[in-house]
Amino acid sequence: LFRLTSTQVPDWHAKLLGQHQRDAILDTLRGTLKASIMNSAIDAGKPVAATADPRPPEYGLGIDWMPIIWFSTLLLVSYVAVLYALGLQWTWDEDVSHGPFVPVVAGYIAWQRRKEFVATPKIPNYWGLAIVGWAIFQMLIGTLGAELFLQRTSLIIAVTGILLLLGGWRILKIAGLPIFLLLFMIPLPKVIYGQITLPLQLFASSCAEQVLTLFEIPVLREGNVLELASGKKLNVVEACSGIRSLMALSFLGVIYGFFFDDKPWMKWALLAATIPIAITANASRVALTGILTNFNPDLADGFFHLAEGWVIFVVAFVMLFATHRLINLVYERVSRNKPALQGAIS
Repeated sequence: LFRLTSTQVPDWHAKLLGQHQRDAILDTLRGTLKASIMNSAIDAGKPVAATADPRPPEYGLGIDWMPIIWFSTLLLVSYVAVLYALGLQWTWDEDVSHGPFVPVVAGYIAWQRRKEFVATPKIPNYWGLAIVGWAIFQMLIGTLGAELFLQRTSLIIAVTGILLLLGGWRILKIAGLPIFLLLFMIPLPKVIYGQITLPLQLFASSCAEQVLTLFEIPVLREGNVLELASGKKLNVVEACSGIRSLMALSFLGVIYGFFFDDKPWMKWALLAATIPIAITANASRVALTGILTNFNPDLADGFFHLAEGWVIFVVAFVMLFATHRLINLVYERVSRNKPALQGAIS
């Protein structure tokens, strides 16, 4: 039936239609006969070879999206008020001005790992239900006590529990870094914030006093207040404690280590390095403000004060880059000398 030839079409019909139209008719007949035979085989219960899927192999990423969409919708409905208040705080609280970038970067890193998510076997773990239950309990306590930090962190705990429930420990491990980054979008609670900022204020003012004395600039320090000979007082307030640059620089340190170094431990080493770098950079900013104020008191306020903050932050990031290069240099030397050291010991 599939070997229809031109002889089976009458000559007068071939002359009337032409060669190309006759071939089109034959192709149509072949397709119709194939479809009829396959339908008959299916009706008779005979196995039919499956045809190739025209869609690309990465179509849908091999992920069952329905549970993800379902739980995402539940989270959005449950936390819409919390997320709205958090978004508003990002707009006026400069301590978390980097907040809007955090979920974007975390989502991008998760998307980069999509092949790992697809290739990893999904083994649901019902301990995830316990974690989700704890998140609900924490959300309830935070709502009753008007504690925003408990409410916001319960969202991250809920996401962790859902991933564990749907995919298991391996999936949760792959999503560990994006989930950890979400912590940087949440402001610290006031109790912890106050305990951190006061020592930082005193440290910055003390370092500034030492630097000004080194430059032979008369200064009197009372707590976190620096009084210059000109009568100008520099008050190292909470905004100048360095907590703002510490949070932003810590976030940048982690993502810098992820994107620019393949070693898994490097991002955590850079995260640890951001703490002394941010504290030192902030103390340098206070000292620089004191030096400039000694020559022109107007440089302590307004645009110049803001510009100093940006310049010092850029310097801090350069210090982070230099720290990364130094760690790599030490690591390479240790790696080269390790075989010789092992040979000497053996």
